[in-house]
Amino acid sequence: MNNPPVIGPLALPALADFIRQHAPSRVFVLADTNTARDCYPLLQPQLPAHELLTIEAGEAYKTLATCGHVWEWLTTQAADRHALLVCLGGGVVTDLGGFCAATYKRGIACAVLPTTLLAQVDAGVGGKTGVDFQGFKNHIGVFQEPAGVFIDPAFLATLPPRELRSGYAEIIKHTLIADAAAFQQLHGLDVATVADWTPIIEHSVAIKQQIVDQDPLEAGPRKLLNFGHTVGHALESYLLLQPGREVRHGEAVAAGLICESWLSVQRGLLSSQELVEVEGVVKAAFGKIHFITFETEAIAGFAVQDKKNRADVINCTLLQGLGRGVFDQPITLAEIIASLQYYHQSV
Repeated sequence: MNNPPVIGPLALPALADFIRQHAPSRVFVLADTNTARDCYPLLQPQLPAHELLTIEAGEAYKTLATCGHVWEWLTTQAADRHALLVCLGGGVVTDLGGFCAATYKRGIACAVLPTTLLAQVDAGVGGKTGVDFQGFKNHIGVFQEPAGVFIDPAFLATLPPRELRSGYAEIIKHTLIADAAAFQQLHGLDVATVADWTPIIEHSVAIKQQIVDQDPLEAGPRKLLNFGHTVGHALESYLLLQPGREVRHGEAVAAGLICESWLSVQRGLLSSQELVEVEGVVKAAFGKIHFITFETEAIAGFAVQDKKNRADVINCTLLQGLGRGVFDQPITLAEIIASLQYYHQSV
């Protein structure tokens, strides 16, 4: 990353300083219908003259069609290669906006202001950009670090409890792959009553940034960050195509954490008692995502297109004990189906 993330109440003034120092030719702000209403009023006083584009909110709009709308807007506004695109939103806006910035005129600068807990601890950090395609999550995209990331926990006050929980899944994931002691501190944590998210965000971002710095293009250790996502993305993608059954990204990842922890037990990498601990922390926050057992084969089929795969091998990140992830673990469709059946039938 060009600059380390700025986290806390000084994030928005730091963005203003960043713009003054870098003096872009023009400033453009990308928001969705929710962040334009709830978050843009906090940002607007910190910005010089700028243009605002609002896109529809939700995963269903994380598409190349929306990118076309953004590119058309930048083109109509005659944005040049020295312009700055400020992405104000959750994972959809930061992923899609980052992709649009990375590809417009072969790349303009992008500043990310993640407004959801999920984006603040995960999607907004690390330089992954992209959009969904033909039902597959983040199927089209590039690695492109933003020029700056500015994380203000004050934005979290605009979120309903369900959105906070969605981001919490990524916090659990980070502790499970890299910090067993921090995972133990999550026992009994009530997402709805956290008074100050700043230290939790700082810890989670530090874990992710340390891993990303080792492996920016996901050739090795960065794959650890995909724990829970092989099964989670498959479940999310499948339900996204079922009108009225869509789930949040973090909710699907939470289910994936349990499924892939169970697979870790089957491989002899994780103990049954450790699986019970994982289930306790995850289910205390999320409960269960309900689906029908006979759908497990259709859900598992989405893992065939997972980005960690090589040739016809489905690669997964598993746990070799709490706090220690291990990547490039080949698994089969049958094992994914079995893990989904375990999750579906577990209490």
